[in-house]
Amino acid sequence: MQKFNIPRSHTAYFTEQQLMLASDQEKVIPFIQNPFSLEHFANQIETKKNSFSTNLRDILKAYWEELYSNKKHSAAVLSNIQNINGPNCFTLTTGHQLNVFTGPVFMIYKILHVIRLSEELKKEYPDCQFVPVFWMATEDHDYEEISSVELFGRELKWETPQTGAVGRFETQGLEALKDEIRASFSRVDTAQIDAFLSSYTGNTLTEATFSLIHEIFSSYGLLCVDGDHALLKRQFVPIIHKELTEEFSYKAVVKTNERLIHEGWKVQATPREVNLFYLTANARERILKSEDGFYIEGIGNRSLNELLEEANQYPERFSPNVILRPLFQELLLPNLCYVGGAGEISYWLQLKGVFDQVSVPYPLIQVRTSILMIDSSTSKKMDKYGIALDDMFNDVHQLKEHYLAVEASNEVDFTQIDEHLERLRESITTHVKSVDEGLSGYAEAEGVRLEKAIQSIKDKITKTVKQRHDTALRAIEQIQERIVPKNSMQERSVSVFSLASDGDLIGFIERVCASIDPFDPDFVVLRS
Repeated sequence: MQKFNIPRSHTAYFTEQQLMLASDQEKVIPFIQNPFSLEHFANQIETKKNSFSTNLRDILKAYWEELYSNKKHSAAVLSNIQNINGPNCFTLTTGHQLNVFTGPVFMIYKILHVIRLSEELKKEYPDCQFVPVFWMATEDHDYEEISSVELFGRELKWETPQTGAVGRFETQGLEALKDEIRASFSRVDTAQIDAFLSSYTGNTLTEATFSLIHEIFSSYGLLCVDGDHALLKRQFVPIIHKELTEEFSYKAVVKTNERLIHEGWKVQATPREVNLFYLTANARERILKSEDGFYIEGIGNRSLNELLEEANQYPERFSPNVILRPLFQELLLPNLCYVGGAGEISYWLQLKGVFDQVSVPYPLIQVRTSILMIDSSTSKKMDKYGIALDDMFNDVHQLKEHYLAVEASNEVDFTQIDEHLERLRESITTHVKSVDEGLSGYAEAEGVRLEKAIQSIKDKITKTVKQRHDTALRAIEQIQERIVPKNSMQERSVSVFSLASDGDLIGFIERVCASIDPFDPDFVVLRS
């Protein structure tokens, strides 16, 4: 497999703001603590070491010991759990929704990025331990975004009437999707597929996702976090109180948004007066300000004192939204860096003021590696039809026109005809005017009619040539669909199962992991 690095700006996938966040964070220093770089990890290590308490480290260790108590440990996982309460142990975190069967493959890329980042930092700072962490978005309630997975061009959808936080969904109905996935691999060795699917089990979607992620990444030492846990939520109670009494996050983000807009940057997330949800068994509802205190759909009115007391007794009923979730994460973890997608990292620019309000260090932020996989069949077709790496991100019509220009240049090159036509029109117009100036309008109209007639001939020739090259042009469409499925980034559409069509999921993950340089902001193409 060959690796090619392409500047993100050459792909047309990223906005100016996203390109800046990937490779030039100096431009937004007023909105972050430090720009991402290997050198700035030294400052981040000292800052986090001085602010993160021994008590929180002990709580984390107890939480992970409980979470992994029924799992077969790899040596790397066991070591990371044991080391987390040491003063020189730090985390590197990414997170994602609980997409069924991991959803689009970029979730896998996110996790591999923090794994590689932990490995590279260990070389630079050998006296420290670095733990890759995956934050499971168990409290998210957007069922539609997590309910399907793409498999060889087909969408497999989990149909369930359940509502509320998706992590609490029971897993009935997922077995049928497992059978469909297995059936799609009937012609290859399915041992790894079976192992992965068998591990995707549990009473809830949280349990199933955790088991699958552990099965895939335990050898790398990855640790998972479920924020929807009473022990972890209890550490968040002071923040919940401050939010309910002061609306501190709303005020901080509004102030930052004004500065961002003034500087010409895009605002990604919209803050609310109260950036908390209220969780029940089947719902995740906004906590809304009202004249007498607060209102929660399905619950009714609550006074400030009632909510404060409820937070003390049942903190697991309170859920941070997009504004407060990063703060919850950084409060709980000895974290140095958060890694996310280009769009996801954009909203972190709005949050430093929120962190400052509660004296929690703002982490380094980094845009994850983006990867395009080109399988051997597609690679051979690209060579056959003359599609270079630099052409991959062009519109399919541009690719076809380029092919025809190369392969049928004499047949569809109308340069001489166009030149002759122009000279003929000029000659006719000049001659007519010399005879009678009043006929000039007639001459121009006839010239336009002549041009349309010639264009009709050219269109007929082009159509005939395209029909002759129909096989090639259809192959180009297939190539484009493999590279840019549904006119979007491949990693945001296809699943890890689709990209490991030979059934070798472990080999696929190992190859991708080896290809990631966490300090290189370029777009990566892996070509078989």
